[in-house]
Amino acid sequence: MVADSAMHLNEKGYSTAKHVRISERDQEILVRLHFAGNQLDFSVHVVPLTDIKSLHLDELRRIAQPSYRAGQIVDWLYQKRVTSFAEMTNLPHALRTKLSDNLCFGKIEVVRVLGSKDTTRKFLFRLSDNNLIESVLIPASPALYGSPSDRRTICVSTQVGCAYGCKFCASGLDGWKRNLRANEIVNQIMAVEEESGERIDNIVFMGMGEPLANYDNLLRAIQIINAPWGIGIGARNITISTSGLVPQIRKLADQPLQIRLAVSLHSASDEIRSRIMPVNRKYNLGALLDACRYFTSRKKQRITFEYILIAQVNDSDEQARQLAKHARALEAKVNLIPYNRVEGLDWTKPSIDRQKKFLAILRSADVRATLRREKGDDIAAACGQLRLQTERGLPVLESSG
Repeated sequence: MVADSAMHLNEKGYSTAKHVRISERDQEILVRLHFAGNQLDFSVHVVPLTDIKSLHLDELRRIAQPSYRAGQIVDWLYQKRVTSFAEMTNLPHALRTKLSDNLCFGKIEVVRVLGSKDTTRKFLFRLSDNNLIESVLIPASPALYGSPSDRRTICVSTQVGCAYGCKFCASGLDGWKRNLRANEIVNQIMAVEEESGERIDNIVFMGMGEPLANYDNLLRAIQIINAPWGIGIGARNITISTSGLVPQIRKLADQPLQIRLAVSLHSASDEIRSRIMPVNRKYNLGALLDACRYFTSRKKQRITFEYILIAQVNDSDEQARQLAKHARALEAKVNLIPYNRVEGLDWTKPSIDRQKKFLAILRSADVRATLRREKGDDIAAACGQLRLQTERGLPVLESSG
């Protein structure tokens, strides 16, 4: 569709520059035309159209009149799960045309799905710009935030890549490319539900990227996920994980949704944490723990310390004792996670006996702690592994269970 195109020559044969607007799938293409004598010069500027699944109900009400039409639209989006404006058959044709002219209807493409012997499944998605992201569907267990075993938890990405460079993680090995938009976050949940045939009732933002570095899009997506007119998942079933962005933790504490917070601690001392997590050089443990204290005072709920156990790095008795001290001071839960091997990195997980000893030290100090049973080791389920292997053309071990 082409609209608002015009060309006017002045007395010297030069045009006043005009824009030609072309809506094409999920982009708005602005073509700038300029005549000089017999020469035609033009430049093209591509502006992404707003995806309809990035909009809140009140924003749709301003677009769709009368306002009850917005309720019909979100019913088509999140209940009936249609994939085009044309399928919204109870909307007037003029409104459907208006929506398609001004908004896009994006859908992420499922590239591959890997199943695991423990029924953990990893999903690799391609975005409209050909970037790849991952989500993981995890059969919940009491070791995962106390969820009953019949729950289905999805681990969702918030960025393409990651800029924070944790030394043990695959997500940042190729650097950071961009933030995900709200609709791209929402679409991961909807696509996994469609592919798996299962209802998601627990969300952890622990996939690719640092969620709090994409704060505005993250919160917009969560509001859609949480809303009764949206996906309808309760705020207390939504957990945001952070490597320790102190200002954003405080900002999150001041917003009203009762979202849970998990902190990727991974060391109980500044010396080791700064070595394996560069973010600690900007926001050290003291500042991070102060922010956690502020969060718990505002939310009146426990936070969780995520702690990946890496052999001969952070698995000593002394680290366990320091971790117990931090956890007791905040009444925090601790979730111990044996390291999931990443191709190209030298880190390994501790022995089973070492894992159990670390856990025993925490529990003897009256810390509520769990040791997560490893899930998805046979499908490269740790953050960013499948994307990295696919982009580099490395073999991927596929298991169907």
